[in-house]
Amino acid sequence: MTPDPSSCPLCGQSNQCAMEAGLGIEACWCTATPIEPTALQAIPQASQGRACLCPACATRAHPPQGGGLAKANPSGH
Repeated sequence: MTPDPSSCPLCGQSNQCAMEAGLGIEACWCTATPIEPTALQAIPQASQGRACLCPACATRAHPPQGGGLAKANPSGH
């Protein structure tokens, strides 16, 4: 499935990308907004370089992929 370039690959909402709307990069919110590094790491491989994050997802910290401690064995072994 091809990612929708106008939708955020993390939440599916409009990414508000100015370039996707036919405007220049200088008009885009992302040029003036710091992007959370964990947000970039959370983008699925298939969407990398094909769809931009939305402002909300771009500025919010995301848990590391792979689940970290959440995947620990509940029995403690």
